[in-house]
Amino acid sequence: MEKIVFLILRRMRAPLLVIIAAYTISIIGMVLIPGADEQGNPVRMGFFHAVYFVSYMATTIGFGEIPYAFTDAQRMWTVVAIHLTVIAWLYAIGKILSLIGEPAFRQAVGENAFARSVRRMREPFYVVCGYGDTGSLLVRALSRRGLRSVVVDWNQDRVNELELEDLGMYVPGLCADAARAVTLKEAGLLSGHCAGVVALTDDDAVNLKIAITTKLLRPGMPVVCRAETHDAVANMDSFGTDHIINPYDTFAVRLALALHAPGAYLLHEWLTGVPGTQLSVPLYPPHGTWVLCGYGRFGKAVKTRLDAEGVETHIIELDPVGTGLEGEFVAGRGTEAATLLEAGIEKAAGVVAGTDDDTNNLSIMITARALKPDLFTVARQNRHDNDDIFQAARLDLVMQRSEIIARDLLALLTTPLLNGFLKRVRGLSNDWSNLLVSRISAVTGDQVPEIWSCRIDMQDAPAVYGMLDEGKAVCLEQLLRDARNREERLPCLLLALKRDGDWRLLPEDDMQLLMGDELLFCGAQRVSERMAWALQNNNALHYIRSGEERPSGLLWRWLSGYRERT
Repeated sequence: MEKIVFLILRRMRAPLLVIIAAYTISIIGMVLIPGADEQGNPVRMGFFHAVYFVSYMATTIGFGEIPYAFTDAQRMWTVVAIHLTVIAWLYAIGKILSLIGEPAFRQAVGENAFARSVRRMREPFYVVCGYGDTGSLLVRALSRRGLRSVVVDWNQDRVNELELEDLGMYVPGLCADAARAVTLKEAGLLSGHCAGVVALTDDDAVNLKIAITTKLLRPGMPVVCRAETHDAVANMDSFGTDHIINPYDTFAVRLALALHAPGAYLLHEWLTGVPGTQLSVPLYPPHGTWVLCGYGRFGKAVKTRLDAEGVETHIIELDPVGTGLEGEFVAGRGTEAATLLEAGIEKAAGVVAGTDDDTNNLSIMITARALKPDLFTVARQNRHDNDDIFQAARLDLVMQRSEIIARDLLALLTTPLLNGFLKRVRGLSNDWSNLLVSRISAVTGDQVPEIWSCRIDMQDAPAVYGMLDEGKAVCLEQLLRDARNREERLPCLLLALKRDGDWRLLPEDDMQLLMGDELLFCGAQRVSERMAWALQNNNALHYIRSGEERPSGLLWRWLSGYRERT
């Protein structure tokens, strides 16, 4: 608000002085010029009457000669005063209109409205810095889950896109530099309702500064950053950033997982997907020789993982010096049939198009398929707005960094237990993952399951906590029963139980719950809402445990006791 007042006073200083001068001259003239009463005696207008007359004359509200009919001299001066004050007002109004259109004033008004919206928030929210492809996907996903967010981006066009989005809830957006401490403060960093900061700009240095600023101004605040270089990852990690996501390394790890454990890869895709969407089909990347087109950050990450899996790779690179490529390679982009043939595409099992140009990547795929139709195809998609053409290409696997980051972030922010569960799954056998995949599909059908977690405490599970506090036993199986009909089992699975830092995957149904236990579930849509009855309602949990329906209201309890007495 101080900026707005300052701009108004600075821009309107000259118009206000002009209006004051016009009013002063007009009033003094009316006071000095003599008039006449009804008997023709000379009389002068007082200051009060002069101010009153000039006020309604200058604003053209009306006109009347007071306190007596004017003389010719007074009427002549009135003509001068009318033109003088009207011109002054036109000048002032023009300045006001130009002030409203000034970018600085509009920015100040926008910042004030943004800060006011953030201050009014009374629910937990996340500060999302960067509203590109990744940021828009994350904000949309958070809104679908009923979680609030605040957006900061340096590009006004992106902020305008946010205002046009139909998110189901209001998401404040500010066009500013997220690396500035004052911007993060305006975005609610110091608010007691701020649940975390997510740095998703396309500049690793900016993301690093956001993480440092957050840790210094708000120690203990969770910070999640996107980083695309190993140097940036190491720098962020050394400063205590809670989670760092490198999309290239993340994709390469999952590709390697699909090579040696397709079941674990499919499980990861299902549990991190968008609930309610179609389940992805199993993926079986072949072993053998692969052709890798492009040796940038993405290409290096993929080659490292393929080497670890024992997969031989032939590299096609146009700029070996700039990428630091050493050893044998084929010079070119890979869009030409000659370079693909030189790299041995006819004997290859798979091809990876990893350049930073979507058109070139699609061209590589089309050319490679023409030379060998049964190739396993992997392509990097750089822009989210190219979804349609990449889907039309029907590739086996598409690396879209914005989607990878958004899905990982959504899992971290909404169900932190899921990340720990997936890390432990990678160390288990592929048969174990295949068994869990079959159990999930039996529960949810062909849709991606909903993932939720709860902690046995007074906030998440007051009914269970209360019974445990009374010394009554509650087992896992009872939470999986329908509070409307205890004979029916809810369509969900308990994936893991975390107790005192110890993880138990797929625990038995008869396992007794303890205070402080953390549970991770997956199931069909809206099952979490049905389970909430057993977690939070004492009567619902009592019915599930004993089969007795206990009235909840005082009147119904009295009537129930009266019937028993009679």
